[in-house]
Amino acid sequence: MDRQCSGYDVIGDVHGHLDALTRLLRELGYRERHGAYSHPDRIAVFVGDLIDRGSQQVGVVDHVRRMVEAGYADVVMGNHEFNAIAYATPHPDRPGDHLRRHTPKNTGQHAAFLDDVGYDSATHQRVIDWFRTLPLWLELEVSGQRLRVIHACWHQESIAHLEPLLGPNRTLSTPVLIDGCTKGTADHDAIETILKGPEVSMGGLEYLDKDGHPRQNARLAWWQGDARSLRDVALVPDGTRSTDGTPFPPLPDTAVDMSKLVYTDEVPVLFGHYWHTGAPATLTPTTACVDYSIAKHGQLVAYRWSGEATLQNDHFVATK
Repeated sequence: MDRQCSGYDVIGDVHGHLDALTRLLRELGYRERHGAYSHPDRIAVFVGDLIDRGSQQVGVVDHVRRMVEAGYADVVMGNHEFNAIAYATPHPDRPGDHLRRHTPKNTGQHAAFLDDVGYDSATHQRVIDWFRTLPLWLELEVSGQRLRVIHACWHQESIAHLEPLLGPNRTLSTPVLIDGCTKGTADHDAIETILKGPEVSMGGLEYLDKDGHPRQNARLAWWQGDARSLRDVALVPDGTRSTDGTPFPPLPDTAVDMSKLVYTDEVPVLFGHYWHTGAPATLTPTTACVDYSIAKHGQLVAYRWSGEATLQNDHFVATK
């Protein structure tokens, strides 16, 4: 798809931080015209997770939506948009229940968004309806060079499974939405992989994640083709505590087979989701994460892609 632009500015997870977003857009050279930020010859692309955590939920959605409707931006769905849709959608086989159950944990994770939109309000329904129009991934092009954008993981097997089942422009169909919320289905496994990334068991070890929830699985670094062991691929942040409050121990050197997960294509892929910290940098010559933890006092990051086949560290732009 050639949009007749000089490049794409791929922006990481915003999580309701409108002030940081407007600062970043202005630093990238976007200016507000008729209520939407635009650039003379570039297009913004958001990797999803526009909502939850921050205090400016509706503001972020409205700003990004105006950019998309004016042709100045694209957005892919994040796991938080998927969860929001599921939380708001009645379950067809469980009267009074929803595809994402209204448990204290699920409601707590979604509380900032619900407080801002008002549960079941006209604003809530308007936002959910727009989320249903977001594609699950994008394939873009500049001057014959391709770029892939997805929220968490470009996994070809999951993408090939979902593609014929989706609605127009790779949007959620109702059957995929329902099955995507039903553990044990192929659709659920594929949605989990591309929107949350693959996970790996830590062999019985348990830790507290960033929200204080106990976890026995860790996110897996699917871009690390030379990884051979659990210690190489399990993404456990520095300073993580075990569930008993003690420092989390070093992971064992248990062998991990990455052959079906690692990204080996030549087409660059940009994604979010992984809560990186520090100076933005590429992960491999063809993979880069643009999520640098704005919701945890980090940075909001963009990667400026202009058709290069090899991703470059000096193409990142960041703001707080």
